[in-house]
Amino acid sequence: MGSIDEEFELLERHINILRTVHGNQPIGLIRLSEMTGIPKHRIRYSLKLLEQEGIIMATPDGAVVTDRYDEFMESTREYVNSLYSRVESLKATLE
Repeated sequence: MGSIDEEFELLERHINILRTVHGNQPIGLIRLSEMTGIPKHRIRYSLKLLEQEGIIMATPDGAVVTDRYDEFMESTREYVNSLYSRVESLKATLE
């Protein structure tokens, strides 16, 4: 079950980072780590992944979100709602 936990933790971290970047852009790695409480090495990894997905962009002044931010957040919201429904259904079968 570790894989599900790890994926969920990564998604939580991405959301936390994205919301912080969105509200404080441009923002550097150290400030982002201080604001979120997430270690710098994990921030760096998440920023790399989010940049590869085109959701954030590195600038000389720090990270900023791209125009894909709203689309990503909405699709993530829909995905989480879908997961919630599936978990509730699975939970019912276990009772």
